[in-house]
Amino acid sequence: MDELCCELDGPVAVVTLNRPAKANAITAEMAAALRETAARVDADRAIRVIVLTGTGKAFCAGSDIRGLDDYPLPWDFRNRDDYGDIVRSIRKPVIAAVNGYAFGGGLEIAMACDIRLAATTASFAAPEIKLGWIGGSGQSVLLANSVGPSNAALMLMTGDPIDAGRALSWGLVSEVHEQEDLVPRARELAEVIASRAPIAAESAKANLRAAYSMPLDQAIRYERDLQTFCLSTQDAGEGRAAFGERREPRFQGY
Repeated sequence: MDELCCELDGPVAVVTLNRPAKANAITAEMAAALRETAARVDADRAIRVIVLTGTGKAFCAGSDIRGLDDYPLPWDFRNRDDYGDIVRSIRKPVIAAVNGYAFGGGLEIAMACDIRLAATTASFAAPEIKLGWIGGSGQSVLLANSVGPSNAALMLMTGDPIDAGRALSWGLVSEVHEQEDLVPRARELAEVIASRAPIAAESAKANLRAAYSMPLDQAIRYERDLQTFCLSTQDAGEGRAAFGERREPRFQGY
């Protein structure tokens, strides 16, 4: 059984963490497979949106803790394939369908996605402090940006989980659905995004990422540069033509 699955459905790729007996905890082999999958979906022009979810009761429990002792030196651990970095590296829009608990690195994977939907059974935690360490894939900064510094501190310093309702009220997720409706809703949303101009969608993602790390004036200039680039594409011309002709645009990604 593949521990990482990728199913193509038109312009949508559904990537599933598939190690349910171990709460989809990620091994070094799974991280390598995720890197390969990320490169493949980015390179395939037919794929426009990725949905990331898990099998069973968990979205992802983070790293397989038993594998942490396999690194000969701390420096080897520092330079490992980091799955949060891998997900963040994907240029195309990524939707997390958080089907169960997202703990530790699983929380980091969810926050590495652009849009997060959750099942009513989902929960979120940064439990590393209970084991004597902290997260290392942007956990603190991504939490602070998502839920605010006080709520982030509450999660990081207690390690205790929050449920899907609280995650929604704090802004950690955008929507909460019944378990059976979660992935269908994520696919539906992915189809909507896939119908938009793909270069503009990727530019919007890049612009949002830049907004977190740039001063205001620089971020606005960067946004204007991206806007100018998008306006030069064939898709922008198609959008203008479709608007004038009162029809739906047919975006090709050029």
